[in-house]
Amino acid sequence: MRLGRIASPDGVAFVSIEGDGPDAVCKEIAEHPFGNPNFTGRSWPLADVRLLAPILASKVIAVGKNYAAHAEEMGGVAPEDPVIFLKPNTAIIGPNVPIQLPADADPVHHEGELAIVIGRPCKDVPAARAAEFILGYTIGNDVSARDQQRKDGQWMRAKGHDTFCPLGPWIVTDLDPSDVELRTEVNGQVRQRSRTSLLLHDIGRLVEWTSAVMTLLPGDVILTGTPEGVGPIEDGDTVSITVEGIGTLTNPVVRKGKK
Repeated sequence: MRLGRIASPDGVAFVSIEGDGPDAVCKEIAEHPFGNPNFTGRSWPLADVRLLAPILASKVIAVGKNYAAHAEEMGGVAPEDPVIFLKPNTAIIGPNVPIQLPADADPVHHEGELAIVIGRPCKDVPAARAAEFILGYTIGNDVSARDQQRKDGQWMRAKGHDTFCPLGPWIVTDLDPSDVELRTEVNGQVRQRSRTSLLLHDIGRLVEWTSAVMTLLPGDVILTGTPEGVGPIEDGDTVSITVEGIGTLTNPVVRKGKK
């Protein structure tokens, strides 16, 4: 199932997206998509609505240096345990919404990632049971202001700006995330290309590690880490991240405050 969140002429709603291309239809879900969704009977052609971020998380937990080649390109070593940090939920935007580069940040990098969406409240989840608590998977972009990251010595400001967490285009509930391709393109040029089989800490381990620290709530997002090939994005660019089995998340880039 593909679960999305849309803006239609009738307001904002969670939907199940069925079909592809011009025949794709959004079927409205009552209240929320967790558990066994109830449908209202209303529907809209996908072409007639606007896709929003598929979920509004209470928190976004991001994982640093979870691909060995990315750890190396950033001048570090692969960590023995997951390295986690928080991005504020105010950083979340949906497909086609501009990433706004702060006027005083340079360079700002893209980081394409597979994202986990939690489906049930959980704490201290064993890795072997992680799938029981996952609603599905979407695509994320852990946008990062590298100069601020270096200056601050920690990552909150550099990765926490409004618009620095694009998510979408929808959540896929039946994806096997163990070995899918992830590709990031900027203006049609491939920057990142890897597979989730190269994650240092897999999905089960990440849910186990994060839930040992904090309670995870329905809708919470875990960004699983980015592969090598991160690089700068500039005003006027278009960033597209494709994950096999999910789709493509695309966002334009603008410089904040530009006249």
